[in-house]
Amino acid sequence: MSDPNLLFTPIRELAVRLREKKTSPVELAELSLSRLETLGPKYNAVVTLTRERALAEARQAEKELKAGHVRGPLHGIPYGVKDLLATKGIPTTWGAEPYRKQVFDHDATAVTRLKEAGAVLCAKLAMVELAGGMGYDHADASFTGPGLSPWNTGFWSGGSSSGPGAAVSAGLVVFAIGSETSGSILTPSSYCGVTGLRPTYGLVSRHGAMALSWTLDKLGPMGHSADDVAFVLATLAGRDPLDESCTGRTFSWSAKPQLAKRFRLAVPKGCVEKVQPAVRENFEAALKALGSTIEVTRDVEFPDLPWGAAVGTIVGAEGATAFRELIESGDVAKLKCASDHTGGYSNLLTPAVDYIQAMRLRRPMRAAMAKLFEKFDCIATPGRGTVAYPADKGFAEAYPGISSGPPVIPAGNLTGLPALALPDGFGENGLPTSIAFMGAAFSERTLAQIGVAFQTRTDWHTRRPPAPK
Repeated sequence: MSDPNLLFTPIRELAVRLREKKTSPVELAELSLSRLETLGPKYNAVVTLTRERALAEARQAEKELKAGHVRGPLHGIPYGVKDLLATKGIPTTWGAEPYRKQVFDHDATAVTRLKEAGAVLCAKLAMVELAGGMGYDHADASFTGPGLSPWNTGFWSGGSSSGPGAAVSAGLVVFAIGSETSGSILTPSSYCGVTGLRPTYGLVSRHGAMALSWTLDKLGPMGHSADDVAFVLATLAGRDPLDESCTGRTFSWSAKPQLAKRFRLAVPKGCVEKVQPAVRENFEAALKALGSTIEVTRDVEFPDLPWGAAVGTIVGAEGATAFRELIESGDVAKLKCASDHTGGYSNLLTPAVDYIQAMRLRRPMRAAMAKLFEKFDCIATPGRGTVAYPADKGFAEAYPGISSGPPVIPAGNLTGLPALALPDGFGENGLPTSIAFMGAAFSERTLAQIGVAFQTRTDWHTRRPPAPK
């Protein structure tokens, strides 16, 4: 039996092992498939094993590596994708019962680019139905059941990229691709103790991805470290004529960069006032761990704009448009979460003036954030104000009185800015906490550098959840 530790190994090190033939792509694929099959159901993390495709891709990678043809650092490495990315001939269910048998005849661009890089697709991973577009209010919002944290299966793995968060955390795959509209990479990364990178809007093609909100959706990597997710982003980024929102910008990452300066870091006023005690303590310890690499300014005023109302209006209106046929047919009644049966109907009634006003607000919002980043390289906050929610409770009753402070997640998504979530310790019930950094548009390299600096000084990202019972 192959060593499960291989799937927790950093991509940089795993790539060397593969080139030196100390392990093989087929061995890694078989290990990943075995763990996905046996452990995946314990976390409700897997929708479909892509066994046949995985072994074919692994054999091809093995043949190429033996011949000395190395495509790059991801060559031969097993991964999974959130089940909203199209995969040719394999079901793409969007986490929703009405689409359970949906099959596309093409791969999403992200999947194509990973295949071209030699990565091995092992699974379609679970997600909240329709990426949460109908207004879910409970962890049990997918036909696969509530995503569960590998650290404590009584708690949620986070949405809507619940499967990618759990699968990476438990070492079922080396990395995964998630998506974020308003928190769906950062939240499961925080709750599962993994590293998640939300890219700048338009850096990564969304061709072949389920659309929830055309003006907000982003695809990004989740992995064991900042170094790992930077490698994956370098493969995903770039021009795609099939996605008109794609900027054509690229991202490169090879040798670990040396820090050339102290990063100017802003801590927004109120961001740790109403969070759980362990979240606050771990955040402060994380800043201290970064030491002289950062110059911290406390109590920075965050732009006072209607972030939450705007993102809610835009997601509601665009999501109702994307799923209008489902809503009007009444098939929303087939969705798992009770609140999803009705949420779409109210979204269909969003006044045009409200949607247009929310969209118009994005220009001054971008200007306000750009002004903030004239003074700072990034903003730092706790990734979430709490540890993971109990899987058997509604969100509203989980942690009353707790707040994450300034609305950094909706603000970052409305203005299309990148962010990086990193594990920074543990809190209640043995669950992970995290620190998040948000930067200016296309500042992914800065964020990755900060992440590498932090993870060089700490070992939270190397911790592994207990063996499931």
